[in-house]
Formats: sequence, structure tokens, C-alpha cells
Amino acid sequence: MSQGSDIRILMTTDTVGGVWTYSCALAASLAASGAEVTLATLGPRARADQHEMLCDSRVRLIETDLALEWQDPEGRDLPNAHRTLAALEAQFRPDIVHLNSFREATLSWRAPTVLVAHSCVNSWALACRDSDWLGEPRWTRYTERVAAALDSTQAWVCPSRSFHDDLVEIYRPRSPGAVIWNGIAASAFPNRKRELIFAAGRLWDRAKNIEVLAAAAPGLDWPVQVAGPADADPSASICWLGPLSHSALRGHLQHAAIFASPALYEPFGLSVLEAAAAGCALVLSDIATFRELWSGAARFFEPGDSQALHRILAELCADDIERTRLQRAAYEHSLSYSLARTTSAYLKLYQGLLASNRPSPQAGQVEVHA
Repeated sequence: MSQGSDIRILMTTDTVGGVWTYSCALAASLAASGAEVTLATLGPRARADQHEMLCDSRVRLIETDLALEWQDPEGRDLPNAHRTLAALEAQFRPDIVHLNSFREATLSWRAPTVLVAHSCVNSWALACRDSDWLGEPRWTRYTERVAAALDSTQAWVCPSRSFHDDLVEIYRPRSPGAVIWNGIAASAFPNRKRELIFAAGRLWDRAKNIEVLAAAAPGLDWPVQVAGPADADPSASICWLGPLSHSALRGHLQHAAIFASPALYEPFGLSVLEAAAAGCALVLSDIATFRELWSGAARFFEPGDSQALHRILAELCADDIERTRLQRAAYEHSLSYSLARTTSAYLKLYQGLLASNRPSPQAGQVEVHA
């Protein structure tokens, strides 16, 4: 891995979804490589269990209480965000500003910026076929700011080629962007699994499409458990576990024999990667991202077809040989998405930006390389 001992990084994040998991893992890995990392939260503050994900790292955590961009499409909090983040840059003097949301890229940064696009309202709405409201003035302003952010930053990154192509189609950015897959630390292949089907997703998020799994569950021989926030249990045929800490989620994945995701929209899908790394057989909706990342290591179904999902799950519950083959295939494929590889790719990107922003030696001066 490239060393980051001479790089100071200011990274923004939020605590609502997988961006927190991604940010904690990457920030801790960068710090372990020698970088000095300050992680600044936007939106709700981190819970106690989320703080634990950084407890063994050298990452400095700052909680700003600024609004998340999708909670503030009108941009009313932008002046406050500018003041707060400018003060953080002045205090910590980063060499690189790593932004995990769009809005902040339009602010006036002294350091080179990297924008990592994890999701966006427009691509979510198109995938969920729920886009009529995007013509409202406040969401038009949101779209304009996302486009401006992609054009303002020195580099922008997506976690999958599929999502990258979606953003290019929607926003037509000036620069082509880069693709850096998300990664997690490797773990040993589990020795024992239980007769259990597991899934994770917010019930109120149409993109997670949990209703299709609930419709597929009746009549299966194995129980179906779902982790994530919900206003009510959507079906008596599944066991809704509610929100789980990251460590508890990983514990359930270690036990589950099958992981199912009927998602309509996933720019990457960290929960799928964590399930694969835990040795779960993957049953995934047939969307472009999952095909890109998991072809050859999962079974696929049309995301609206609950009967097809039921058939695949029933087959895998009954077929020990095929289930074991899929578990091993998913685990081995998960090793392609290593945290070390992800960290190395970001360090290379940072160092390239720093080199391109370094002043050229003036005439008569000699450039010295240590």
C-alpha cells in the first residue's frame, strides 16, 4: 500500500446509512497508513455504537450538526456550512479535502477536493420510478447544485461503474470521474451456518424494496430476518429486528446461510459485500450494480418478482451443495473488494492531486526530490 504519512485529510461524512461504515473504515485505514485524518459529520450525530467503530483508530472526529444536502435541497444551510467548514480547514490545514456529499464541493476550499458520490436523489428517483416531484423548484435547485459540485471539484469518484454512468447521464459533468470500489477488511470463512435467510434495509426506503421479500417469505422452510428501522412490522412472515449496531449486524451475517437483497437501487451495496465476506449465499435483484459487482457469485431475480425470489430461496434452502458452492463463491469474490486495495487507490488519487497542484520550480531554481 502507498504510504500516507505526509498527508493531512479532512473528510466529511454522515451517520444515516452506509456512508458512515465506508467513512470509518477508510478513515481508519488511511490513519493506519500514516495519514492524519479528521472526520467531520454532517446531519445527525453519531450514536454510541457508531462511535465504537472508530475507538481503535487514530481518527479525529468532529460533529458539526450541519444539515445533510437531501434534507436541505433549498440550500438554506449553505452559509452556515461555509463558515463551519472553512473554520475546520483553517484549524486543521488539510492537504486534501475528501467530501462524501455533493453540496460541500461548491464551497471555497484552499486544499484540493475529492468528491465521492455515494447516492443522489435523482438517480434514486429514477430507479424507484418515482420522479414526478423532481420538477419542484427546490429539487431543481438541488439538481443544479449537484451538477455544479461535480464541475467544481478537482476529482470525483463513484463506488461502481454503473453508478458512475448514471451520474454522467443525469448531470453531464465536465470531467469523466473515476471508479474506486468500496472495500472492507478480510475475515476468515465461517465454519458453521444456521438455517436462516437474512436481509437489511430501511422499510420506508422504496429503494430497498423489502416488500418483495416479505411477499416471497410465506411458505419458506427457513425463517427470514430483516435488520433496519421500520415504523411497523410489514409482514408476519418475516422477523423484523429493527436497527442493529454494525457489530450486531456482522454477527447476524456470520450466522445466516443466505443473504437476500431485492433492492431497486444500490450505487454499491456495502451490506451485500459484508454478507459475502461472512460466507452468505447471495440472492440479489437483477440491477446493473449487482451484475457488475457480483456476476458469477450470486443468484439473480427480477426485483419486482416475488415468486421468482421465493423459488430461488426455496431451492437454496433445500440444496446443500448449491448453497455451499454459492457461499464459497461469494466469499472468494468478496476478497476482490479489500480495504487495502481501496485505501491504496485513494492514496494514489490524493498524491496525484497534490503533485498536480504543487507549484512548478521557477527558472533558475533546482527541484530537489527527497
